[in-house]
Amino acid sequence: MLLTDLQTPAVLVDVDRAGRNIERMQAAASARGLRLRPHAKTHKSIEFARQQIARGAVGICCAKLGEAEVFADAGVADIRLPYPLNPVSADRVAALLDRTRLSFIVDDLAVARAWSRAMQSRQREVDVLVKVDVGFHRCGIDPDRTDAAEIVARVAELPGLRFRGLLSHAGHAYGAASEAEMSAIASAEGRLLTDLASRINTLGVAVDEVSVGATPTARFSVQQDGITEIRPGNYIYYDRTQVGVGAATWSDCALTVLARVVSTPARDRLIFDSGSKTLTNDLARGFGPAPGHGAVFESLDAQAPDTSLTIERLSEEHANVRVLDGDRRLETGDLVRILPNHSCVVSNLVDAIWLVRGCEVEGQLRVDARGRIA
Repeated sequence: MLLTDLQTPAVLVDVDRAGRNIERMQAAASARGLRLRPHAKTHKSIEFARQQIARGAVGICCAKLGEAEVFADAGVADIRLPYPLNPVSADRVAALLDRTRLSFIVDDLAVARAWSRAMQSRQREVDVLVKVDVGFHRCGIDPDRTDAAEIVARVAELPGLRFRGLLSHAGHAYGAASEAEMSAIASAEGRLLTDLASRINTLGVAVDEVSVGATPTARFSVQQDGITEIRPGNYIYYDRTQVGVGAATWSDCALTVLARVVSTPARDRLIFDSGSKTLTNDLARGFGPAPGHGAVFESLDAQAPDTSLTIERLSEEHANVRVLDGDRRLETGDLVRILPNHSCVVSNLVDAIWLVRGCEVEGQLRVDARGRIA
C-alpha cells in the first residue's frame, strides 16, 4: 500500500526514523553510564515501549495512572510517574504494585504523610522521589529553601514509602533563545539537584537517584555530573518545536500528518482536511519565529517544509493555509505532509497510526494508551 491509498487525515510514523531516534538517545545515555527511562506519553504505544526497553531503557515513564495500567498489563516491569499523585488513588497504586515496580513523585510533606498512611493501611511499600523545581515553576520543592533538605529527609523516614531520590523537569528550556541558554539551563538543573543531594546526604539520607527529563535539554543533560537518569519522551518522534530548539533536524522527525487539499478559495489561500482534531493548537517554540500550526511539506517526499505555506488557523476539521508568496501551486485533491508543532498531543488524538517507510505503508499500530487521562 502507498501513502496515496490512505484516507485523510492520517497520522504517519516513519519506522526507520523512529528506530534511529531510539538508538541514538540510548547510545548517548549509555555512553555516560546513565539510565534512560523514556516518557511514553509521546507514543502511548506498547510496541514502541518494548522497542525502547529492548534497546536498553530501564523502564518507562507515564503521565497518569491510566497510562501506567495499560503498560503494566502489557508486562512493562518498571514504570515511573513523574506526576504528583493524590492518595485518593491509593487502591489503584496498590493494584499496580502487584504487576509492576511503580514509583511516583511527591512535593508536599502533608501529601507524603497521607501516602504513608495509605500504604501502611494496605501493608504495602511504594517507591517515591521528591520533585524539585529547577526553574519551570510548575511542581516541586524550592531547592533554595533553607529547609529543603530537611523536607526530603522527613519524606525519606516515612513508613510505607521507599525514598529513591530527586527528580526534575526543566520545562522552561522550551523558552530558551539559543543553544548557549539551553546548555546553561541543563547545567543549572544538574547543579541544583546535586547540591541539594549533597545537603540531604549530610543528614544521613542516601540519594540513590537524580533523575532529569526533557528532550530539548537531553543533549546537554547527559554531560552533567551527578545525574543518574534521563527521561526524555518526545525524542522518539520529535516535532516542529524540537527542530526549533535545536534538538532535532527535519530528517529526524518521524511523525507527520498526511492531509489533503479540500478547497482552494483563492490564489493565496487553501484548506486542508486536518483541523484541530488531528493537529494541535499548540504554537511552536524555538530560537527563531515559527508561525502557524505546523510545518507543511508540499510533496510526500520533500525533505524540508515549504516556508511559503503557513497554517494560520485551525477549525475542528479544517486547516486554513495562507500562501505567503501568493502563488498557490497546490490544487484540490493534492496530498501534503504536516509536521505538527507538538507530536505528543497528536498521538492522543487518534486511535491508530500508520507505520511507513518513505511513501510505502507497512501497517497500522494501535495507540494503546490513548485517552488515559486519569
